[in-house]
Amino acid sequence: MTVRIGPDIGRLGVWLSSTQLGQLEPGELGEIAAGLEGAGYRAVWVGSIRGDLPPAESVLAATDKLAFASGIVNVWSEPAEQAIAAYHRVDTAYPGRILLGVGAGHRERNATQGYQRPYAKVVDYLDALAAAPDPVPAENTVLAALGPKVLKLAGERTAGAHPYLVTPEHTRQAREVLGAGPLLAPEQKVVLEADPSRARTLARAGIARYLELTNYLANLRRLGFTDADFADGGSDRLVDALVPWGDVSVVAARVEEHYAAGADHVCLQVLTDERRPRQEHWRVLGEALAG
Repeated sequence: MTVRIGPDIGRLGVWLSSTQLGQLEPGELGEIAAGLEGAGYRAVWVGSIRGDLPPAESVLAATDKLAFASGIVNVWSEPAEQAIAAYHRVDTAYPGRILLGVGAGHRERNATQGYQRPYAKVVDYLDALAAAPDPVPAENTVLAALGPKVLKLAGERTAGAHPYLVTPEHTRQAREVLGAGPLLAPEQKVVLEADPSRARTLARAGIARYLELTNYLANLRRLGFTDADFADGGSDRLVDALVPWGDVSVVAARVEEHYAAGADHVCLQVLTDERRPRQEHWRVLGEALAG
């Protein structure tokens, strides 16, 4: 049975890391969220987020329609009971504006927690969300998914899939697995820099940690990349496939490729040489893509 999405996240969102949020002063996140809504974005995704969803109220209180999405709550480290309570806390205050994204994370980061059965762990977590006295609705959850098995689970048990570090070709394949109904919301890293050397340096820095994680390498191999592409920080072929760089038109073209391949929503992660988010980049991208 296909589950329809609850929150209206529109076609375009922004993906923020917890590291970036840690660089902000109190109250600054709300100002940023208001700016994003004004620029046309419909959702803010926060990666590697704690199960109590600490930044959600700051985003939602400062905006009128912007949705908040976790990308993701880790099923190994964040108890389901905590995520359930946090979901209802936020949804009570801001009805219909939260999307709870969950996922299994990475073998290398969860090796001491029995990661040999990640699929079963995700199923158990979804069961806990559904079986709670006050359950989290399936249409308000989304699953981090790369391979066919977890993509299928995402389409059957949640509103859909939130793939990370992917290409438009992966989006095409994911849509084939999901079918026509479920949400498909890939994350897309981008670099607004025209100089090839500098742009690829920023892109390599942005993908470096993922080239040490088996689940991402396995997915990239399914897409046709090889060990030679993963060496020395990533080949130009790999970097350019994962991170479009150049002016706004280049980014817009890549986003359109995802839409054409079956994405419903694309969340942009802008890579820079700073740890803090650079708001002017979001503004120019929003003006070009969300209009």
